[in-house]
Amino acid sequence: MKSIVILISGRGSNMQAILEAKLPVKIAAVISSNPNAVGLETARQHCIPAHVLNHRDHETREEFDTALAAKIDEFNPDLVVLAGFMRILTQGFVHRYNGRLINIHPSLLPAFTGLNTHARALAEGVKIHGCTVHFVTPNLDKGPIIVQAAVPVLPGDTEETLGARVLEQEHKIYPQAIRWFAEGRLTVTPDGNVILHDQQTVDMALISPWEAQ
Repeated sequence: MKSIVILISGRGSNMQAILEAKLPVKIAAVISSNPNAVGLETARQHCIPAHVLNHRDHETREEFDTALAAKIDEFNPDLVVLAGFMRILTQGFVHRYNGRLINIHPSLLPAFTGLNTHARALAEGVKIHGCTVHFVTPNLDKGPIIVQAAVPVLPGDTEETLGARVLEQEHKIYPQAIRWFAEGRLTVTPDGNVILHDQQTVDMALISPWEAQ
């Protein structure tokens, strides 16, 4: 059975979705960069070891990442899962876990990398928004894409309503991506694309705005 370590900084809603999915993995530990993260208590309620590594206790990003890697390696995980981990990771850290470090981003990458994705999507007037699970590389939000989910942008949407719709899909696709990893069904090609093995072909389209013909 594959083992994973989950990194959080806040409430950990994606972490909770992963816990509730009953995946075929061992969740070895949850590590938070924030000692006040609500997700720490959630982990403890699920009898999962919860640890704090406060980034404020380290003078540089490199020092923090070195300490974080040392803590992660105590559990020898097959996969490191970023679930609302609000730290930009150094290249050395990312290279250390190359091919076994994943993140979820609240946009349909490569669109809207970085922060404030929902506000930017609304400002640009896009009709479809969503979320992306991807392998992490040194280039922020540019890693190989594992799975995406799209939602319509509705008239009158605010950052909050659109964000809630996207978050609902995050809670579905992040556990799915981890399941595929655990089952050994993901391969990253030399050109940086992810192949999902044994995938069923579905001929469909998501169109927004949709109008019955």
